[in-house]
Amino acid sequence: MLTDTTVISPTSDLIERIGSREALIGVVGLGYVGLPLMLAAVSAKFRVLGFDINAERVDEINAGKSPLKHILSVRLLGAREGGLFEATADFGRLGEPDAILVCVPTPLGPHREPDLDFVARSMEAIAKRLRRHQLIVLESTSYPGTTSELCRPILEAGGMKSGSDFLLAFSPEREDPGNPDFSTSSIPKIVGGDGPDALAVACALYGAFVARIIPVSSTEIAEAVKITENVFRAVNIALVNELKTVFCRMGIDIFEVIDAAKTKPFGFMAFYPGPGLGGHCIPIDPFYLTWRARGFGIPTRFIELAGEINSNMPRWVVDRMVEVLDLRAGKALSQSRLLVIGAAYKKNVDDMRESPALVIIEMLQRRGATVDYYDPLVPVIPPTREHSALAGMKSVAFTPAVLATYDAALVVTDHDRIDWQNLVDHARLIVDTRNVKKRVNDPNNKIIVA
Repeated sequence: MLTDTTVISPTSDLIERIGSREALIGVVGLGYVGLPLMLAAVSAKFRVLGFDINAERVDEINAGKSPLKHILSVRLLGAREGGLFEATADFGRLGEPDAILVCVPTPLGPHREPDLDFVARSMEAIAKRLRRHQLIVLESTSYPGTTSELCRPILEAGGMKSGSDFLLAFSPEREDPGNPDFSTSSIPKIVGGDGPDALAVACALYGAFVARIIPVSSTEIAEAVKITENVFRAVNIALVNELKTVFCRMGIDIFEVIDAAKTKPFGFMAFYPGPGLGGHCIPIDPFYLTWRARGFGIPTRFIELAGEINSNMPRWVVDRMVEVLDLRAGKALSQSRLLVIGAAYKKNVDDMRESPALVIIEMLQRRGATVDYYDPLVPVIPPTREHSALAGMKSVAFTPAVLATYDAALVVTDHDRIDWQNLVDHARLIVDTRNVKKRVNDPNNKIIVA
């Protein structure tokens, strides 16, 4: 019990404020990571101030309209009406929150080098308004050493020191957009602090709205955990992608092989092949580690080989389309009208980041095919850095009459909302990279696995 003579440390005071929900949380970046994080904190009765450089997105969110299809607008509206959340494009308010969680993109540069410009600019904006005893947490995925070597010097440039004047931590996002089985609050949270006080406060904060906290001994360990998770996935996906190319030549269905193999109760984990990697994590994060490793003179041949295999999958799909058109339709690719089914990088989301569909569409067009696409979640292809020529391309209607006009359909993204039987009933030919044949009745054997 506290008395008038009790001395409360800044760390204890912040932990108390977190426990009593008096602490204000700031979230920088209101996208695929920041919005779910905000909603999880609000659900635990925290007040949250969200920051984003996109003023239009800020206005949309403040109006209770979700910019992401897998996040229901009713949840944003509830957060706004409850008075616990506000979005702003005014970074001058960064001095207000007690804890600031940074959730900004970490893309690759043109030569596959880390591009930490968004992280650096966010830290510079925070540094201008940094006040004593604030907690700053980086959630953006990056190579081990980013928090201590990039973020800490920027934040300390004004004279305050991490650990004594402010607290610094790293806690990697582990979002899986569109996955109904896991949410921000149910996914275990890795937390690494720049010192014991930072770790204690960050664990107290996340522990207030995440079911399980896994503290680790340093920010570098926490950074390495996230990189390891995504390297593991990238390497295993590359393995099954390579197996697919081998088994395809043997006339063996890779999907049936994997489904049978995963019945073994030990020693096997099912990964599935596809048309190429997409999203912000798996196509990018392994290259953060290979870049970092080169600085230590360590080759990462295994990771780089996996990247090469995965990057080549769109080309494999296009070559497979050439074969199928020739054998089943007697047509050259350059004389064909093709419909790509699915533009998002994964099922049930509208996320276009690094989508292999964009690469495939451009490859098909360069080889002379006439190409359209259908995606119920992506009505218009947005501008992207590497595929600007496709910006503004619109999804076509998914009617029997329209489907019948194409020489072949290519399944790239297997959204649950798509009527797959309608596709099988009315398309002339289907090249399937996602095993949709398992969901439909195909008496005329229109579906060819790619």
